Amino acid sequence: MHYPQNNPLPIPAIGEYQKVKGTLESVFDWHYELKRSKLLDLYEKGKANTWNATELAWDTEVDIEKMVSQRQMMGGGTMINQLLAPPRPLDDREALTLNLNMNAFMLSQFLHGEQGALLATAKIVDTVPWAEAKFYAANQVADEARHVEVYHRYLTEKLGVSYEIHPSLGALLGVIMTDSRWDVTYLGMQIMVEGLALAAFGLQKMMMAEEPLIVDITTRIMADESRHVAFGVITLEEVYRDMSASELREREDFVMEATHLMRERLLMQPVFERLGWDPEIWVPWAANTPFMKGFRQMLFSKIVPNLKRLGLLTPRVREMYAGLDLLRFEHMKDSVEDPDMPAPQELVQLLMQFLANRPGEPGVAAK
Repeated sequence: MHYPQNNPLPIPAIGEYQKVKGTLESVFDWHYELKRSKLLDLYEKGKANTWNATELAWDTEVDIEKMVSQRQMMGGGTMINQLLAPPRPLDDREALTLNLNMNAFMLSQFLHGEQGALLATAKIVDTVPWAEAKFYAANQVADEARHVEVYHRYLTEKLGVSYEIHPSLGALLGVIMTDSRWDVTYLGMQIMVEGLALAAFGLQKMMMAEEPLIVDITTRIMADESRHVAFGVITLEEVYRDMSASELREREDFVMEATHLMRERLLMQPVFERLGWDPEIWVPWAANTPFMKGFRQMLFSKIVPNLKRLGLLTPRVREMYAGLDLLRFEHMKDSVEDPDMPAPQELVQLLMQFLANRPGEPGVAAK
């Protein structure tokens, strides 16, 4: 597919290309037993639900600044100040600029994460021992290529604002790609990275509801990603059931480090630096303001029940997650019970409470 790249993505400090050296042991499955029916069902769903980027309405006008300006006319600027409680009150222009850049930052990290998923899933095709899993992973490789394609086009052709990969995400992707154990690639990408992304997509869809093109893109990608996460859970459940205590402890260590990288360090410092706002003031705000904390906790709403199903919500992980207030999600349905991602109810309620209490807006809460 050809499209104009009017606004190319910025190049990170490491350069245009990055090489990572991993130890890869390719595995052939000469048995072709094909007895894992759940994996085969996912494979069939993946084939049946494949879509093409050319189906999207790329002629849709995308004017995020206009959309955000219209929101501000209805009180959106006030919402940012009251709901997000920034370190200082923002005027309408500053609120608009922050909104635009936060959105671009999030979409950019989606793009970079999808390229990581593309490489990691290609690795899984080589390393996973079962033919059924190889089939599905091969199907997922095509999904991830399509995701990279649509996010890159949207950022460069439609949005015009983008960010390089965040160092914490880059570090996590590097660990996933260089670890020689195939199940750690699964655990890192299918369970942690894609589980978190699935929740973030739900928020993105809610926050950008007036922009039909990104809603369409997000809806399609969420359908794919829900299968991808279920693929990881179904595969690893069998593996971790028979793993030794020392091996499981190593997976616990990985889960805890990945959680630290994704939740505690994947903050928006590049946004504040680009805007010329002091990161020493704004990064702690992004980490601690109630709405942003709720957002970062919500990102784990699918990860926690999936870890529980895999037997990785161990006492050590539970202690860490209790400190982060993440155990609230452990009784939610995992990706095998329900592959879909529910709406982020806590954040929806916060927004509805704000609308209900907004002066001069009687009856909003009833809508």
